[in-house]
Amino acid sequence: MAKGYWVSVYPAISDPEGLTAYDKLAGPAVQALGGRVLSRIPSRGGRVVAHEGGITQRVVLIEFDSFEQAVAAYESEAYQKALVALPDGFERDFRIIDGID
Repeated sequence: MAKGYWVSVYPAISDPEGLTAYDKLAGPAVQALGGRVLSRIPSRGGRVVAHEGGITQRVVLIEFDSFEQAVAAYESEAYQKALVALPDGFERDFRIIDGID
């Protein structure tokens, strides 16, 4: 079965401290729902080289055992509570994608 992934790109973060409140709720919720953070850059010391109009702001990649699990995790009560904590004035491009078997 193909894995599922959450891909989040943050083109603009106007309130980094506010994002920390979201992280404190989202991290445990995602982990409890079977998600594994594969990459969180550059905010955790990771490196990024952007090409073809890419951005160097925060990018988060989370893996789940299946696409269905990734969707269910997003729709879960625990993660929905985390979304409420996202600060106003931020931009995020969030996608749930299917992996390749």
